[in-house]
Amino acid sequence: MTRELNEEALALLEWYALAGVDEAIDETAHNRFCEHEAPPRIVRPEPVSRPRAEPPPPPRPSAPPSAAPFAAPAAPATMPTPRHAVEEARALAAAAASLAELEAAVRGFAGCPLKATARNTCFADGNPEARIMFIGEGPGRDEDIQAKPFVGRAGQLLDRMLAAIGLDRTSAYITNVVYWRPPANRTPTPDETAVCLPFTERQIELVAPDILVFLGNAAAKHLLAASDGIMRLRGKWKTFRLGGRDYPAMPTLHPAFLLRQPAHKRLAWADFLEIKAALDKHSEHA
Repeated sequence: MTRELNEEALALLEWYALAGVDEAIDETAHNRFCEHEAPPRIVRPEPVSRPRAEPPPPPRPSAPPSAAPFAAPAAPATMPTPRHAVEEARALAAAAASLAELEAAVRGFAGCPLKATARNTCFADGNPEARIMFIGEGPGRDEDIQAKPFVGRAGQLLDRMLAAIGLDRTSAYITNVVYWRPPANRTPTPDETAVCLPFTERQIELVAPDILVFLGNAAAKHLLAASDGIMRLRGKWKTFRLGGRDYPAMPTLHPAFLLRQPAHKRLAWADFLEIKAALDKHSEHA
């Protein structure tokens, strides 16, 4: 009987091995064929006791930071007030006995806030001995780079307008009411033009032209102290009085405006014909 059981057990193990069974379910072997054998005891692993995490200690109250000694902020650099800047500009302009001295005074002047954001000073271009003087609004990007007024697209159009009445930069003197480029080519403010006005007036006195031409709204309204816009002012001769002398002045459209509104070139052409006629008349009486 024992031999038969052993053979059956061996056959069962061989079958288990063929079936892939390679471990017992308990630490000791059990006789599955003995009816008095207790049912197998399933051994479960003992639960692993893990140390309980200690709660983090409460944060210590930090000592209040020591108050730093009070230091008054440095006073920012400020520009001169418009009134003081105008007084300074007037004194510098009056002391200039020539255009070269006036240009040096403008380049050294710090009373106009536009100078702080511009690359260069754009004083003037053309012939100081010319009989006609053109005054525009202010430098643009190209003018700021080249340090000369009217050298960009608007300046190229102005050159063609001059050529149409027999003029060029050897027979005309060109400047602006401000000498530094306004940011983003905006219109100069009244304070900015007022600060530069003494220099502009002294330029007119030193050049002493027969005719003044105000290009655009900013120049015309500022120099003529007019409330009307350029469309009302243009095409009509005005009198600009300075230093006991009367200058015939023609307000007309700015070339930059004509680039945006080419249909208005006919109005500017009519104004330039008036300018040519006035120059011819002055030549006859010279």
